[in-house]
Amino acid sequence: MRVMAQMGMVMNLDKCIGCHTCSVTCKQAWTNRAGTEYVWFNNVETRPGQGYPRRYEDQDRWRGGWELTRRGKLRPKSGGRLAKLLGIFASPVQPELADYYEPWTYDYQSLVDAPLGDDFPVARPKSLITGKDTAVTWSANWDDNLGGASEYGDRDPIVEKVRRESEEKVRFELEKTFMFYLPRICEHCLNPSCMASCPSGAIYKRAEDGIVLVDQDRCRGWRQCITGCPYKKVYFNHRSGKAEKCTLCYPRIEVGQPTVCAETCVGRLRYLGLFLYDVDRVGEAAATTDPQKLYEAQLDVLLDPHDPSVAAAARRDGIPEDWLQAARRSPVYALAKVYRVALPLHPEYRTMPMVWYVPPLSPVVDVLSAQGHDGEDCANLFGAIEALRIPVEYLAELFTAGRTDIVTEVLRKLAAMRSYMRGVTLRGEGDPAVAAGVGMSEETIYEMYRLMAIAKYEERYVIPTAYQEQAHELEEMGCALDFDDGPGMYESGPFGEASGRPTPVAVETFTALRQRQTSDAAASSEELRTERVNLLNWDGNGAPEGLFP
Repeated sequence: MRVMAQMGMVMNLDKCIGCHTCSVTCKQAWTNRAGTEYVWFNNVETRPGQGYPRRYEDQDRWRGGWELTRRGKLRPKSGGRLAKLLGIFASPVQPELADYYEPWTYDYQSLVDAPLGDDFPVARPKSLITGKDTAVTWSANWDDNLGGASEYGDRDPIVEKVRRESEEKVRFELEKTFMFYLPRICEHCLNPSCMASCPSGAIYKRAEDGIVLVDQDRCRGWRQCITGCPYKKVYFNHRSGKAEKCTLCYPRIEVGQPTVCAETCVGRLRYLGLFLYDVDRVGEAAATTDPQKLYEAQLDVLLDPHDPSVAAAARRDGIPEDWLQAARRSPVYALAKVYRVALPLHPEYRTMPMVWYVPPLSPVVDVLSAQGHDGEDCANLFGAIEALRIPVEYLAELFTAGRTDIVTEVLRKLAAMRSYMRGVTLRGEGDPAVAAGVGMSEETIYEMYRLMAIAKYEERYVIPTAYQEQAHELEEMGCALDFDDGPGMYESGPFGEASGRPTPVAVETFTALRQRQTSDAAASSEELRTERVNLLNWDGNGAPEGLFP
């Protein structure tokens, strides 16, 4: 057994309201520059829907992830070394710009300069790629709130698969369907196929926390990683000629702060924490023959940090004591392995993703209440799970490679938690039979409720700081003494502001918040930065140049 640590994330889909704050703040922090106009490290999809890029889950077309050879060995689905070599200059299985969308802005100048007349001037959409007039036909959020579902809903790859079994499972008439939101980032997999597909070896997985990154110096822009990633969360920067992807905000993680998307989440649906796993068993687990057993195989790779033998092996392999303590308090481990209510996205891709999801239950309660039933009663909830408008089969295709029994068990636990806590609220005590009905104790039900419903900031984000032995390597990134007191007080480089010495987001955010909280007056427009607009630091007063078109 060789123990390694992995940062993971859990998202509770019951809490996502589709506000896209996570997408906007991530865009502002990481991809607000030339060459990344169409790039969304974090995006929120409406399900059912085609997703972003369009139909990325159709692996018969895009050939992402892993497959088993006749000998039972793992091989990238897009082909081995020879296939990669033959397609290194032109790959026909990569999404085109139309599968993402052609980013655009509007010709606002025509509104400003239009002469007085009887006709109202129009700001035509202009392509950010060519600068010419364009037609807006698709975007990263085209399916939002089931927009066009009656016309395009059948193109959801999972709907197609479920409907092959039963035409009645998913209906798109307004009165027969409902939706849920699915936020997506890079999965930072234990067995990343993007890393295996990179000819130049630019994609690597950090040994200390498992975050998957792209070495911009080594990247040669072959774009095979885009083909290899089944989630299509690696993007090509057409300005720099390099591949880019979600970094899990590693500069923030290293100083103990949550990712930008988690920090700014309105619904407080994201959890961050550590997993300990046996790296020697990853390949064997990913090569599990039956795709429907991959979820259980992935759980078996995760180690119990409370086990003394695991702790001893972790210390032997160089994991610090404070990281072991963080692993024991990890909310993601609790939700995924202890309570088993969080599920991985598409385990059948065999990448062993480390972003987990708690499937949605809320619409069941809403439907029951609308029909005049007690929406929180356990008998009604348990009976309604099998009659979801979005069927259990759809959720199973997303999270368990088709295992409906696992999804049903998760939904029953969530329903039992609601019903038990309703009894505590109304009668002062819960019904022990409700907890026993799902194989849980009353104490476990209450602990799960605290974590999922009322957990505080430090309980949702249990993030150990970087190793003390590596602190000297992080001084330039994280030491506030190297910078003047506040954003905008340091010099830009000779070739524009992007060429200057980067300031850590943690330092910039901290000093900006301190100034905002200790100042006697609101910030004026002169005090705001004008070189680069950062929504994390802008307090809403004034309008820095470049904030609005």
